[in-house]
Amino acid sequence: MHVVVNAAMSADGKLSTREREQIAISGPDDFDRVDALRAESDAVMVGVGTVLADDPSLTVDDPDRRRARRDRGDPENPARVVADSQVRTPTDAQVLDEAATTYLLTSEAAPPDFVTEIEETGATVVTAGDQRVDLAAALSELEADGIERLMVEGGGELIFSLFDAGLVDELSVFVGSTVIGGRQAPTLADGEGFVEDFPALDLQSVERIDDGVLLRWDVV
Repeated sequence: MHVVVNAAMSADGKLSTREREQIAISGPDDFDRVDALRAESDAVMVGVGTVLADDPSLTVDDPDRRRARRDRGDPENPARVVADSQVRTPTDAQVLDEAATTYLLTSEAAPPDFVTEIEETGATVVTAGDQRVDLAAALSELEADGIERLMVEGGGELIFSLFDAGLVDELSVFVGSTVIGGRQAPTLADGEGFVEDFPALDLQSVERIDDGVLLRWDVV
């Protein structure tokens, strides 16, 4: 499986405000680039924190891109994947609607009643790990189900966990022309953080988009 992490952050490295409120970091050209990335992916993944804060649909906006997916025999939207160790995803979340297949990755610690409620929405529950999702095992199950290219859209806890597990192949970051600040504001990679064996990145391109810059690295 090829895992691409894509994110937009402020000039000071924040994904949103300290209250987890999204602000406009990028502009229309970058939104279109992200939509194209979704259309090229087999699945789009977020953590449960992103679902709770933003309630994203994670679908392809452009009708021509959806049509192109259908023409090549794919569903018009990529599958949605939510990493949710305790099953906090609301059953009325947009990622659980009928627009696309949804996988919810959880752990053995998830309350069985919550798992049942999610399964009743039509989503597929993948259980891997004791207290937290074992991302390597869960992604292996997704790969066995035909997902070869996975786009990850956040948030910072999930992105750090994927880097920590050595699962990221590519990182694309749009850096916008704004400063958010706040020691409690989420950053690109939160979690415990590295103190050694830092992931090495190989810069592939730098491109100005809208009023910011897109940086793309391959993970060494």
